[in-house]
Order: sequence, then C-alpha cells, then structure tokens
Amino acid sequence: MQEIILDIINQFGYLGIFLLITIENIFPPIPSEVILTFGGFLTTYTNMNVWGVIIAATIGSVVGAIILFVIGRILNAERLSRLFDNKLGKLLRLKKEDARKAERWFLKHGNKAVFFCRFVPIVRSLISIPAGVAKMQFCSFLILTIIGTFIWNVVLVFLGRIAGNAWETIANYVDFYTMVAFIAFVLIATLAGAIFIKKRFINTAKQPTDK
Repeated sequence: MQEIILDIINQFGYLGIFLLITIENIFPPIPSEVILTFGGFLTTYTNMNVWGVIIAATIGSVVGAIILFVIGRILNAERLSRLFDNKLGKLLRLKKEDARKAERWFLKHGNKAVFFCRFVPIVRSLISIPAGVAKMQFCSFLILTIIGTFIWNVVLVFLGRIAGNAWETIANYVDFYTMVAFIAFVLIATLAGAIFIKKRFINTAKQPTDK
C-alpha cells in the first residue's frame, strides 16, 4: 500500500495528498503518517510548498470528516433507538435509553472529544460519526475539526521535511504510536463490552423473579 501512496503523491502532488487524506479519514487503515511525512519530505527537493501540503491535507481531512458526520446525521439517535427495538436489539439487551444516554454524553463533552480525538489515530476519523448522531452543531464541529487536523498535519509535515531522506523513520514512529492507540482502543472497547455484558446479562440473570 505504501508504494501506491507514494506513486499517487509523486504523480498528482497536492491533489494526490488531498484525495489520499480524504480517503484516509473514511477508511482509517490508510496510513496518514506516510502521506504527511512523505509530503513534507517532497518539499525539500520539489516545487511543492510546506503550507500547500498542509492546506491540501487539512482540506482532505475536513471533507472526509464531513462525509462521516453526514452519515452520523442520517443514522441519528432516533433511528438507532428504533433499531434497538428489533429482535437483534432485544437479543443484545439494548435499550432505547442507551442511545439517548450516548447522545446526552456527547452533547455535554462533544467539543472536547472532537478536538482531542483528532490527535488519536483511527479514533480521529471515527469520532465524526457520533458527532453527527448526536446532532452536534455543524459550525462547532467544523471549527474544531479544522483546528485539530491542522495541528496534526503541521506537526507531521514539518517532521517529514526536517527528517528529509529519513522521513520513513518518523513515519515508523508514528506508526508505532498508531498501534499503541489501536491496542488501547481495543482494550477500552473490550472493557466496556465486559461491563455491559455483566450489567445486562449476568446481573439480570441473578435477579430473583417474582412469584
């Protein structure tokens, strides 16, 4: 995949970076660290400009985030709560209130979540969906997304430029950070799932039934 990414950037320049980062936001497995650090490296010997790379990457990030935000808006809490009423929802012991609780939490902490999650690989893309589901104000979402992604892009592009021919070393360090973040995400999701199962299945089964 890395060779394909490098070929696209070499061939299409800013447009290639924009398209790759847009896709990366929708499909997180595409490594943004490779796109951004290599883009920074290209500015050392081509006509590409550092700020041009950063702006192209930021626009791509924002476009991808908006697409996921719209998907979240289409899903919305009302539709999710109705899904919880079907057979699968009942089998999984999901309740309408679960969707409402998640929505209320996001409305309370959404601004911080959208901003700080922009610095966490994988989650930085996915956070746009719950923002849409919770009907977060689009203006706030857009501003926080632009600021967060701009900072992320500035750091990686400049690191790629400073590293020069050793840009892959920076990409590898960020890749390690991505792996650690992914493991942490899986552990948190597993813990949350275990708590949910204990609360909805085990504890419920232990409750005495009325005679």
